[in-house]
Amino acid sequence: MQWIYIAAGIVLLVKMLVIPNPAAEWDEFSIVESIVQDTNVPNAVSGIIFRNRLYDTIFEVVVFTISILGVRFLLANEKPKEMVYQFKDEPSIVLARLGATIAALVSIELAVRGHLSPGGGFAAGVAGGTAIGLIAITSSSQLMEEIYRVSNAATWEKISVLVFIFLAVLTLIGWQLPQGELGTLFSGGVIPLLNILVAIKVALGSWAVLLLFIRYRGLL
Repeated sequence: MQWIYIAAGIVLLVKMLVIPNPAAEWDEFSIVESIVQDTNVPNAVSGIIFRNRLYDTIFEVVVFTISILGVRFLLANEKPKEMVYQFKDEPSIVLARLGATIAALVSIELAVRGHLSPGGGFAAGVAGGTAIGLIAITSSSQLMEEIYRVSNAATWEKISVLVFIFLAVLTLIGWQLPQGELGTLFSGGVIPLLNILVAIKVALGSWAVLLLFIRYRGLL
């Protein structure tokens, strides 16, 4: 059997070195330009995620929601840790909070302008979660949980998911907002709204998971 594998490997190597790959005859057709024209947003990736494969994106948001519920379920029976490991020295605290400020501003930029430039809802949510994480490792865990409770972050997270699914279903059945002018902030129909909703969902979901790990693991 070893000789068969070796022979198959040699044949594959010869094929890659000798036989050229056929070139696709798409010289007069650009997929990227077609997506940009169809979605009316310069960021073709956002156009693909929130229009061409919107059905998949809906379930990606749902899977992220289920993963948060899974973390809560798995840690529900554990005892909270008495000691939380955090930054104590002043330079580290200043740098972490400066990084949190920058990450928060980047998150807003990516969410609001994600359809115009590289970025989008998922990247904005990750940046927002990073900002919250940097604050969490420099602040009191009780204070972070109190802010989470008072701001009704869990409720807003659920609302963002429901509104996203509602708008996505309307888009799938053919309903569209005005497309606007290509390259402007208010363009792309419903895509900017979907970007912002995903950013809120991912950031608030990350906040919930961070609090759970701090409470039951004592560290991030």
